[in-house]
Amino acid sequence: MADTSTQYPMIVPLPEMSPERRQEVAELLVGAVDLHCHSGPAAMPRILGHHQAFKEALDAKFKALLYKDHYYVGMPHCAVLKEIYPDADIELFSGVALNNASGGVNPHAVDHAIKLGAKIVWMPTFAAKNHIEAYQAKSFPKTVKPMLPPIALTVLDANGKLIDEAKQILDLIAAEDIILAGGHLHVSELFVLFEEASKRGVKKMMVNHPTYVVGCSDEDIRSLVGMGVYMEHSICMFVPSRVKQHDPEDLVHLIEVAGADHTILGSDLGLTQAPKPVDGYRMIVSDLLDLEVPHDVIKQIISTNASRLLGLAV
Repeated sequence: MADTSTQYPMIVPLPEMSPERRQEVAELLVGAVDLHCHSGPAAMPRILGHHQAFKEALDAKFKALLYKDHYYVGMPHCAVLKEIYPDADIELFSGVALNNASGGVNPHAVDHAIKLGAKIVWMPTFAAKNHIEAYQAKSFPKTVKPMLPPIALTVLDANGKLIDEAKQILDLIAAEDIILAGGHLHVSELFVLFEEASKRGVKKMMVNHPTYVVGCSDEDIRSLVGMGVYMEHSICMFVPSRVKQHDPEDLVHLIEVAGADHTILGSDLGLTQAPKPVDGYRMIVSDLLDLEVPHDVIKQIISTNASRLLGLAV
């Protein structure tokens, strides 16, 4: 990944908006849901903590915030914050990412996370074989302190069939009716995973950032949506940040490919040299308004669809 230290500050500020635009954006953000908040503490460097992320989402009148960490479950943090702020009108959630720190593709980690109230299970991310191979020839942001090198993980056996541990995890997810997210698995793995998940009764399936690492083409997206899978696009890749890869016009295209009813925007923010999560939402909503995306479509992709996946009232 290129050095962007001279291009972006540690926290990318919100650009100037007219009072009218600021008010329009604020109204659209009421009831928003972020399924992909990377606040800290974390092994990776972060620009804000869980408490600040909670307060800023609360102030913007978000309906829910879901903390994601690649190495630990966040449900205890949610419980502590809700105990301190029992009257806060926002729901807090988290889940488990099946990387090496959680034992890999580990049904016991999923069972434990569910007992703590997990709402989502991410398949391997940084430890995914696909992710590791994608970054063999280029750098990837480092943890604050060096960690053991990851052991590459996949959900498929040598014959391309889903491994038994993954099947057991799918049964646990189906039984609790929570979200199955593809993590950083390759799209070829996702088709096998989601097909089996559907057979086993998993009803809430989602691809994380389909155009980053995962390798989804437009046709892949259409096919996965045909299986009932949602596409979650990372706001961080469409707004000014060190990980920006697309223009807002590309997001409009991706919404059209999947359909607004199967598209979700998650911030994927908290990382350095990027906006804070809520500011990321403000930026992308303003961009979508500039591109004349209707209000009802914006509400659907920042609130309604994610609310349904979390079992919240729409």
